[in-house]
Amino acid sequence: MSLQVEKLDGNMAKLTIEVAAEDLEKAIENAYQKSKNKISIPGFRKGKAPRKMIEQMYGKGVFLEDAANELISESYEKALDECTEDIVSSPRIDVIQLESGKPFIYTAEVALKPEVTLGKYKGVKIDKVDIDVTEEEIEADIAKERDNAARIIPITDRAVKDGDMTVIDFEGFVDGVAFDGGKGEDYPLTIGSGAFIPGFEEALIGAEIGVETDVNVTFPEDYQAEELAGKAAVFKCTVKEIKEKELPELDDEFASEVSEYDTFAEYKESVKAKIVDRKTAAAKSAKEEEVVAAVVADAKMDIPEAMVETTQRQMVEEFAQRMQSQGISMEQYMQFTGMTPQMLLEQIKPQAMKRIQSRLVLEAVVAAENITVSEEEFEAEVARMAASYMMEADKVKELLGEGGKKSVMEDLAINKAVEFVVENAKETKAKAKKTEADAE
Repeated sequence: MSLQVEKLDGNMAKLTIEVAAEDLEKAIENAYQKSKNKISIPGFRKGKAPRKMIEQMYGKGVFLEDAANELISESYEKALDECTEDIVSSPRIDVIQLESGKPFIYTAEVALKPEVTLGKYKGVKIDKVDIDVTEEEIEADIAKERDNAARIIPITDRAVKDGDMTVIDFEGFVDGVAFDGGKGEDYPLTIGSGAFIPGFEEALIGAEIGVETDVNVTFPEDYQAEELAGKAAVFKCTVKEIKEKELPELDDEFASEVSEYDTFAEYKESVKAKIVDRKTAAAKSAKEEEVVAAVVADAKMDIPEAMVETTQRQMVEEFAQRMQSQGISMEQYMQFTGMTPQMLLEQIKPQAMKRIQSRLVLEAVVAAENITVSEEEFEAEVARMAASYMMEADKVKELLGEGGKKSVMEDLAINKAVEFVVENAKETKAKAKKTEADAE
């Protein structure tokens, strides 16, 4: 195999890859061996027809495409190892010569990692964020915990009221005719949850267990089922169960049940501390994002479109994996949302550009500041990964291999670059925005 590299405008390059004629011949023979059992030739049993007979009947190029695909897969990987340029996109392949008895020649157009000219990355000015916790925020967190600790009490001696948890049977009618999807049995419904169309839940307030109640509603004009949109309907409902939450008193007993503290005062202080931690983490993340965005804005780089397209596809694959982990296929996601693959790619493009710009700039900071990662730091990261995956550290290293280790070390260096630019940023007190009254 031979390789020639031609640099093009816009951080692109054309790799011309030539594979020897004898290697092409081997690939054609491999393609024949893999396909012969699927080809029928009169006078021969399947798998017994000679290659020349098949080529005579179906054409000399019958095995060329499969042979070319095999050679491209093998030779392109070798070309990447041989090439000294930093390639950052999938290749666009163009076959130049594919003929038995001659060298196989093809080109691969790729994007090259663009050079970054850093602007100001030390002393970037950002707004200072004060971590304030209000009494309302503390009370809101306590209210959630109180709600989680509530007892569920069955109710048999009164009608439905707002906030009740009910179990109902229902059937809907439009113009006296039942419609598809309008019937349910033993359906759990919390009154006031907003789970049903407007007016439905409110109409059940006052309903008694076992007594059929007519609920008159009108479907919203933008209702997803077009045949029902804007139409008046009657739901015949029967409440089968009523339950309510009995909230615990906010006292020392409550505190000891929901936390490690003996008194409500101590528990309340711990809630405040957790909110501070939460806000501090959010502020740290926001600060990092603001600083990196400022450094990116002051840097110069020419990002090739092929690099963006490759990152878009990677991000879509990552998204598909997340969906799959939730039991949703991409086909189902597309059906639910009305999206198309092209729409998803376009939607994700700004995020792809941001990811590329941030990474390139931070890599430039790593180089400018000679940021390095020690073997001890790598070992610590492996230990963290091992704990996360519940694996032995040696097994993690084995799975990573040399390529994985290089990637982890690069990511750790990027993290240190983020810490560097944030530590060197200058926080200023945010100016209060003028109101219209102030302007007047």
